[in-house]
This record gives sequence, C-alpha cells and structure tokens, in this order.
Amino acid sequence: MEKEIIEERQGEIIVQESSAKNMKKLFLESYGCQMNFSDSEIVASILNNEGYNTTTQLEEADLILLNTCSIREKAEQTIRRRLSQFNTIKKRKPNLTIGVLGCMAERLKTKFLEEEHLVDLVVGPDAYRDLPHLLKDTEDGRNAINVILSKEETYADISPIRLGGNGVTAFVSITRGCDNMCTFCVVPFTRGRERSRDPHSILKECRELVQNEYKEITLLGQNVDSYLWYGGGAKKDFDKATDLQKATAVNFAQLLDLVATAYPNTRIRFSTSNPQDMHEEVLHVMAKHENICKYIHLPVQSGSTAVLQRMNRQHTREEYIELLDKIKRIVPDCAVSHDIISGFCGETEEEHEDTLSLMKYARYDFGYMFAYSERPGTPAHKKMKDDVPVEVKKRRLTEIIDLQQKLSLEKMQSYTKKVHEVLIEGTSKKKEDQWYGRISQNAVVVFPKTGNTSTGDFVKVLVTDCTSATLIGEIV
Repeated sequence: MEKEIIEERQGEIIVQESSAKNMKKLFLESYGCQMNFSDSEIVASILNNEGYNTTTQLEEADLILLNTCSIREKAEQTIRRRLSQFNTIKKRKPNLTIGVLGCMAERLKTKFLEEEHLVDLVVGPDAYRDLPHLLKDTEDGRNAINVILSKEETYADISPIRLGGNGVTAFVSITRGCDNMCTFCVVPFTRGRERSRDPHSILKECRELVQNEYKEITLLGQNVDSYLWYGGGAKKDFDKATDLQKATAVNFAQLLDLVATAYPNTRIRFSTSNPQDMHEEVLHVMAKHENICKYIHLPVQSGSTAVLQRMNRQHTREEYIELLDKIKRIVPDCAVSHDIISGFCGETEEEHEDTLSLMKYARYDFGYMFAYSERPGTPAHKKMKDDVPVEVKKRRLTEIIDLQQKLSLEKMQSYTKKVHEVLIEGTSKKKEDQWYGRISQNAVVVFPKTGNTSTGDFVKVLVTDCTSATLIGEIV
C-alpha cells in the first residue's frame, strides 16, 4: 500500500491508504450540505474500485468531479466559475474528463452538456453506482448522463472512503430525499422522495467506524426525524405496508436509541431535524443517553405563521415555540440552532419583527441566515412574486445576524466558568500550540496543548473566556 494525500482541511493534511495498483487520479470537490460531503465519500469508494486514487492536485487529475449544491443562486454561480477554471485545464489536457454530481446536476440535467458544453458527465444524487458505465461512455467519446431518482435507499451496502476528515468524526447517512415540499426549496426535486435505510446497515457502518477509532458519529439526512424503516420503500408508502412490517417498523427515536446503546463510548449527533416531525420520544432518548450530544439543529425559516404558511412549512409559530419549550423541559442543557430566511415573498415589516421576537424567545446558540433568492422550478418561483426589494432583504438580514451575534455571545458566556467534556478534533487553525474541539452542545473550544493529549482524546476543559463564536479554556 502507498500513502496518498487526499485533502487538506482546517490546516491539516489528511492521508489515506490507497492501492498502488490504482493509477488514475480523481479530483473531487464538494459544496453545500453535509449530505453532499457524505455522498462524495461514497463516490470515492465506488471509483476506488475502478482504479482511481483521489488527489488534491488539479493538474494531475484524469477525472474532475464537482459535487454541487442548488439551494441558493450564489452556490450555483460559484460552481459555474469553478467549471470555467476546470475547462481552462482541459484545453491543456484534452483527455481530462469533467463531471457534475449532486443537486445542480439533477436540476439542470442536459443544460450543462448540450447548451453550455462545460462538462462531459452529469450524474444525479441517486445514480453514483452507474459512474463506471458512464465513464466508459465518456472514454468512447460520448457525453454521459444519469439523473434518475430512486425510490429506495441506494448506497446502504457501500463502505464510504472517509475523505479528508479528521479521523475522529464521521457522517452516517440514514435517510435520503424530502417529502415536505417547502415552496422555496429545490431539495424534493433534486433528491427525490423520503426513504430510509435498513437499521442493520446503519449499525454495521457505525461499528466499522468505532473499530477504526472514530469517536463521534453524526446520523445524517435531509430530515432525520422522518426516518422510518419498515422493510424498504418510500415513507409515503408506509400505509401500504403489511401488518408485520408496521409492527416491526423502526422510527428515528428507536434508531437513535439503538445506536447510542450499541456504542456507549461514542458520541452521537444527528442532523437535520424538521419541527413538524420531531417527536417528544426523541427528546426522551436524548435525555436517557449521556453519549447523545445535547444539540439540535431545528430550522424555523421564519417567526411568522403567515410566512410559514406561504412557505408551506407544516408548523406554526406557536407549535414551534411549544417544541422549544419541550426541549428545554426534557433536555434542559440542550443547545438549539436555526436556519432563517429573510425577505421571503410578501414578507412585511411586522412579519420580520415576528422573526426577531422568536429569536429572542428561543435564545438560539447560533444559526444559518440567508436572504431569500428564487430557485427556478420551485412553487415559490412559479406562483409567488419575489417582491421584497433587495435592499430591504439585506437590511433585515443584517438585523437578524446582529441579533444572533448578541444571542450567541450570551450563550457562549453561559458556558464559561464551567468544566466541559471536549473531544479533541485537531490543532487550532490560528495557533499551533492549541487544540480545538467541541463540547456536547456543539460549541467550539480552543485550549493549550498540555500533557500527553492527542487528537481523538476526550478531555475535561475549564472554559475561562469566550467570543461570540469560540470558547477559550484549559485542561483540568
């Protein structure tokens, strides 16, 4: 076996054992959500079996794949600029193959191939198993495309190659797709309907990670709380299941309990939750297990029920607040983060104020905040007018960000003068003599390297100071 650098992340060079017989080079770049990065690990595993080792050097690549995101217009613009750079390289290397994967591939399909001539290969999120056949087509001089969406979990039996991670934390995909049909979102169209993965295959992948000394596992999906395994098929077809299938079905709370029980010395996280689908049972499982991190990412999008209705979110402001209250009651030390969109279609100043007031009630630890941008093909794009002026969107977004920074600082200050268990994930990006890691509530902490500590260790850290984004402490 030979060592090969596959990615540089957070200032750390990660190496992977790779087969010396693999002579072709794959440059794989990912954008967007955690699911895309998880999918890239599956792609690397599939292509490793086809003779490809991964490289970080563009100039030596035989194959360049870009795993793309369509959630916002800015993301698509970034990807188009990147493809233009790749095509400059292709002028010097005519045999270079360039491909687009993921959500943007699914959304634009043949446009990349037939109109813009930017790529040779277009592959949607459910078609990565077909990559070897599609690459053969490109070798024969034909453009190749497969964007067919599946009704089943597609990759349950594939052991992903862990690309560029820190060797400490890893993602395990448990669901794919989304049935929620929010009017602003392209995900149901690019990733298809919800379907869940066999819990036995999930436990098997977790076991392999634990055996390889990973210390933290994140159960991943567009909507993890919709997880429902009854023997295969989409969640929407559960009503057609047999009585036996229904009696033996596994929901997300049960899966979370299974994983936490099986691996009590491993930290367990999950993402992302949807307010309409998060049940109290999940909170009780979190409270039951010390190794389940006390953190929930709970997108709200708006604090106004009227806006939520226009977004086709299946919860109201009042129901969301009721869920927050349950979290605080059942898991009192739980951190909560959010997604919020400013300036959605028809948003009034009063509705914007509703969002700010909800943020103050929730006291969020942190969040992801964006101004609304139309996504072609979505119901909002087809049926609603994007009528909030850009300058108003920006001003409202600034107010949301400013408030969140204040709230984040308050929450970070609440963690000071306390001892927390921290999983060391690597060396601080700013100081070589400091570690960085995260507490259960997902807050990042930096602290001096002392004693015989190393990456992957759990240590007790006294937090002495903070910024709005980072805790500062020392090992005790």
